[in-house]
Amino acid sequence: MTESPAHDPVQLRRAVASSFLGSLIEYYDFLLYATASAVVFDKVFFSSLDPLAATVASLGTFATGYVARPLGGVLFGHFGDLLGRKRMLLLTMTLMGVASFLIGVLPTYAQAGALAPVGLVLLRVVQGISVGGEWGGAVLMSAEHARTRRGLWASFTNAGAPCGMVLSTGAMTGTSAIVGQEAFLDWGWRIPFLLSIALLAVGLFVRLKVEETPVFRAVAESGARRRVPVLDVFRKHPRVLALGVGVGLAAFVAQSTLTTFVVAYGVQEGHARQSVLNALTISSACAVVGILAWSAASDRFGRRPIVVAGALAMGIYGFALFPLVATGDGALLVLALIVGQAVIHPMMYGPLAALYTELFSTENRYTGASLGYQLAGLGAGFAPLLFAELRRGPGTAVISWIIAAFCVLTVVCVLALKETSRQDLSGGAVPEPAS
Repeated sequence: MTESPAHDPVQLRRAVASSFLGSLIEYYDFLLYATASAVVFDKVFFSSLDPLAATVASLGTFATGYVARPLGGVLFGHFGDLLGRKRMLLLTMTLMGVASFLIGVLPTYAQAGALAPVGLVLLRVVQGISVGGEWGGAVLMSAEHARTRRGLWASFTNAGAPCGMVLSTGAMTGTSAIVGQEAFLDWGWRIPFLLSIALLAVGLFVRLKVEETPVFRAVAESGARRRVPVLDVFRKHPRVLALGVGVGLAAFVAQSTLTTFVVAYGVQEGHARQSVLNALTISSACAVVGILAWSAASDRFGRRPIVVAGALAMGIYGFALFPLVATGDGALLVLALIVGQAVIHPMMYGPLAALYTELFSTENRYTGASLGYQLAGLGAGFAPLLFAELRRGPGTAVISWIIAAFCVLTVVCVLALKETSRQDLSGGAVPEPAS
């Protein structure tokens, strides 16, 4: 029997801090685009279209980032499983920072015509590839350094996403307040994107201090024959991968509904744009606590009970969300987003970091976890686009039914998997689906 690799508490703390900060920076850049696509890009890059069509086109470019994320998961997962987690994380952070900075200097449609939205889409693809490779590596850096409470430590990566949302929304809001609405649409929206370079420098400094995970080092030093990780995943664990994708779909559909579609929907229902952004900032800040708390609970009670409870709650809550927003009452808007984003959604989303990690063996864990998570993430990319199209018809009931259907799918897939919270990451065994 092979001896379990040694775990250094100092490196665990550094790994968790690095994963949290890296995720915050990556999602600041990635979700900055989400906010801009809902409130700015339709006027800046799609000004030749009517308002509703421009909104759909803007959210369409937002979706391209999610389409590119599985590619990033496979690409960086492959080399992360062969060469190490740390090297890939330095590269993903650099790509994201540079792509976001370049979005900040893009010409508008009025200045460059069709070349402007084309450049926007290309840079969004680079963002998607980067964040697709970032998540898996960041989660593994924390999970593979941890001996206990893996759900909590791994969830700091997921907690970085709402922190990035707070930072990105705050940057947009602050810039708009300082320069004024007219100047903001003219040039002020660029400032938050240009700040990405400064965040990149801080993130790289922190990440360089983290060592490779002991679990990966043990496998690398064993001299075991290395295969192509993505082929290994599809050949050995196709059912586990498929069920993993199904587990995450509802979380991502709900996430993009609460953080992207509701922004545009709230404005259309009469809320001031700033009021919607303020509500989103508050709920995102509260979501950090929700993610960490429910992930810690999954260490105690298991991943399956927490995720199933969250999916059932979200399936019901989807029918109350839009009526609450449509009242036009600012307090009810804040309440709707806090309940959805900070209480219910973290039950599905928080435990995913540890759960995806525990579904695969060390030799293909970066690839498998990234691919499962990012394929599920396609739900977040297309849900706002689909819902914006459905808004052309009467009512939002059909949107609520779609959310509920994804929640049912998640429940079925979770119950088809065995509990993973006691899985030993230093071993090679992968938990098979429940019969």
